Amino acid sequence: MKRPSAGFTFTLRIKFRNKVGIIGEGLSAIGAAGGDVGAVDIVDVEKGFVIRDITVRAQDEQHCDEIVAQLKKSDILEIVHVSDMTFLMHLGGKIEIRNKAPLKTRSDLSMAYTHGVARVCMAIHENEDDAYNLTIKKNSVAVLTDGSAVLGLGDIGPQAAMPVMEGKAMLFKEFGGIDAYPICLDTHDVDEIVATARAISPGFGGINLEDISAPRCFEIEERLRKKLSIPVFHDDQHGTAIVVIAALMNALKIVNKEIGEIKIVISGLGAAGIACAKIMMAAGAKNIIGCDRNGALYRGRSEGLNSIKRWFADNSNPENKKGSLKEVIKGADFFLGVSAPGLLGRNDIKNMAPDAIVFSLANPDPEVVPEEIEGIARIVATGRSDYLNQINNVLCFPGIFRGALDCRAKEINMEMNVAAAEAIAAIIPDSELSEEYIIPSVFNKKVAPAVASAVVDAAIKSGVARSTKGVVEG
Repeated sequence: MKRPSAGFTFTLRIKFRNKVGIIGEGLSAIGAAGGDVGAVDIVDVEKGFVIRDITVRAQDEQHCDEIVAQLKKSDILEIVHVSDMTFLMHLGGKIEIRNKAPLKTRSDLSMAYTHGVARVCMAIHENEDDAYNLTIKKNSVAVLTDGSAVLGLGDIGPQAAMPVMEGKAMLFKEFGGIDAYPICLDTHDVDEIVATARAISPGFGGINLEDISAPRCFEIEERLRKKLSIPVFHDDQHGTAIVVIAALMNALKIVNKEIGEIKIVISGLGAAGIACAKIMMAAGAKNIIGCDRNGALYRGRSEGLNSIKRWFADNSNPENKKGSLKEVIKGADFFLGVSAPGLLGRNDIKNMAPDAIVFSLANPDPEVVPEEIEGIARIVATGRSDYLNQINNVLCFPGIFRGALDCRAKEINMEMNVAAAEAIAAIIPDSELSEEYIIPSVFNKKVAPAVASAVVDAAIKSGVARSTKGVVEG
């Protein structure tokens, strides 16, 4: 059964008769319908009636409708209005631009714009590096998408992708102090996306690629990395991979296993799955089997392969195992799901090795729900905030860009990715690790600065930093 979620929070404005016990009856009716009641506030009092706002969490949109329909049958109350709190948060957009300097007088205008600004323009014309000191470039990131792979919704287009890109910008600002701008492109053409990103790059210190479908996302990132001298980072690939390997590092400490000795099975070989495999290989993993809808990838398989999957088939699955996900998961120490809901059941996890680790990250519904495998898997993580051990990219990208911007890195490389993962894992001391606590909270204020510092050090050591001044807080 699904749990009520904050993502489906709505407020019921209800008119009750002013009678002792009537509010309790109303709240009981909401609870009986499966709603999770939050705040209860008085709005108005009329003769014989009280109007209250009741905040309720539901499981999904259909459940919201069911709760409302159930309450409408009651003769003790009248529903005045229903407000969807998630939609209210998005009214008018979630972000805005604010001025840092005052603009109150003629003098202010003369310095901020004409005529004084011309001197600043010419300083940058003579030395382009001055743009990092005299404009927003040093602290700005373009969050760029074509809307082709948004969350689990698929190809919904650039305008429908805007709320996600705005949310990403909020996270950059909140956790990294970085000004991020949604850039939603109305094209799926790789050449056009690359050309557009290249054309707008002078105004940004970095580019975060987001929600672009595979395999195009691999080519776009690779081409931009070669063409641009600013960091280009595909968060769906590397952000996911960094947080996954950080959580896995800590999980392996608990079960007392080494990454080079375990059997790993991955479900889903899109952007996230391939990137997770690559960073695990960099960390020493030797036995990884990847599965797509056609089953395990192995040397010699011909169906359903693109260039990336062909590379994966040639560089994984050392025993060349064949079969479905349910077949190859037998004896696995670690399962990573970045694919689709409901692919595995209780018996499949029973077939894994003792002290099994399960990261079931499909959103909003995981490959196997934690309740179904309670008492079987030793450690379970999901991508959801309503379960313990949430694997969330927000632990990574604000800090990794903070560090990259602060040292003016030319790129974000594997050394920086691994350093970021190690920094995230190290936030939790070994003495505090447990099956329910392998990854820090996204609200842990230590995470982003620790990641940024580690990224700066790795960038300097790997030779991609253009400044060695260290981390500057945003």
